[in-house]
Amino acid sequence: MKRILGDLRRADEAYGLVQNGDKIAVGLSGGKDSLLLLKALAAYRKFEGKNFELIAIAVDCTGGKTDYSSVAAFCGELGVRFIVEPSRIFEIVFDVRKEKNPCSLCSKLRRGILCTAAAREGCNKVALGHHGDDLIETLLLSMTHEGRLSTFAPKAYLDRTGVTLIRPFVYITEREIAAFKKNLPVIENICPANRNTRREYMKELITKLDRDIPEARRRMLDAIISPNRYNLFDMQD
Repeated sequence: MKRILGDLRRADEAYGLVQNGDKIAVGLSGGKDSLLLLKALAAYRKFEGKNFELIAIAVDCTGGKTDYSSVAAFCGELGVRFIVEPSRIFEIVFDVRKEKNPCSLCSKLRRGILCTAAAREGCNKVALGHHGDDLIETLLLSMTHEGRLSTFAPKAYLDRTGVTLIRPFVYITEREIAAFKKNLPVIENICPANRNTRREYMKELITKLDRDIPEARRRMLDAIISPNRYNLFDMQD
């Protein structure tokens, strides 16, 4: 956990993610990333001596079919209030819209509900468990499917709800997070897509690249988070 907290601190110092007096809603999907993020932020308060409040919000995409009892107990152990926000997202995405590539729409709907709930609860920030691999995957998806260089930011203000999104795990790889999975109350197999998505393809592609080219994953992450390594030409020159 020291390594995780160290990289969280690096991200906080680099992007100004957490300040004294913040009330932060951690979006819990039931996966390892968001669960470890909640645990890490709870520990970070003691580690850094910062004074901020945490709550946890799960957007129930399954219309009440998901059992969150283990997650609720986990939050109780951390002393964090836990809220389950109902929705019909899976019904809309898979049954009504019948999306072939559901990740983008599902993500937008979940984030909208999460941020609206966070604002209602008086939170000024929402923390998401996106990590370094997600950063790379999003860039590759943008390049190959949209023809542009784009990925998410570690910190972004949302005018519509008045909350700021923060992603404290941007310096951390999925492999590092996976080492903690057995000690987390992960809810398995929630998504009907069953890993058959464009993002999963990119995840497998990055794994193959990292196997064939040692340190490829880390170098791609470094290229994104280190502005001094940008070397794209300027069309105006």
